[in-house]
Amino acid sequence: MVQLGFFINNEYCNGCKACVIACKDKNDLEVGVNFRRVYENSEGDYVERDEAFIQNIQTFFTSISCNHCENPACVKGCPTGAMHKREEDGVVLVDQNKCVGCKYCIWNCPYGGPQYNEKIGKMTKCDFCIDLIDKGENPACVGACPMRALDYGPIDELRKKYGNVRDIKGLPSSSITEPNIVINANKYAK
Repeated sequence: MVQLGFFINNEYCNGCKACVIACKDKNDLEVGVNFRRVYENSEGDYVERDEAFIQNIQTFFTSISCNHCENPACVKGCPTGAMHKREEDGVVLVDQNKCVGCKYCIWNCPYGGPQYNEKIGKMTKCDFCIDLIDKGENPACVGACPMRALDYGPIDELRKKYGNVRDIKGLPSSSITEPNIVINANKYAK
C-alpha cells in the first residue's frame, strides 16, 4: 500500500492563505468550514543594547489540513464507521451514507481535520483531492501555493526527499496519531 502525505515548508510559507481559498473554492465550502487552515506562530524577545531595545521576534506559518494519519483518532472515535482509511492510498474519508453528524471525529482529532457542515448536518473533511490526483493534477492547495511551500506524494518518498520532522511548535505531538506529514521547520521554530 502507498500512503499519501503532505510536505509543509515553513521556510517558504508566507501566510497568504491561497491554499485555504483554493480548497474552499474547489470543495464549495460554507463560511466557517475550512479543510485547510494556516496557523501563525510568533516567538522571540527583545534584547537591550546600548540603552536601546532591539527586537528579536520571528513569525512563521504552518498550513495544515487532515494529515491522513497512520492511526487516525477520527476513525477510532467514529461510532458508525463513516470515517475510514482507504487501503490503496491511506486517505481518510467520510462515508456520507453512514455519517450521523455526531461530531465525535472532530472531538478526537488533535488537528481539527474533520469539519461539521451545518447545511448537510454531517461531517466533511479533506479528501486529498483524490479526484484531481486521479486526473494527474495536484491537490488544490498544493497547486495554488505561490511560494511552493506545499507538496504531496507517497510519504516514504517525501521523507527520503525532505526528512522526517513532523513535530513543531503549535502542533500536537505526532505520537498521538502518527500524521503523514513532513515539515521543513522555519529556522526560528522550536
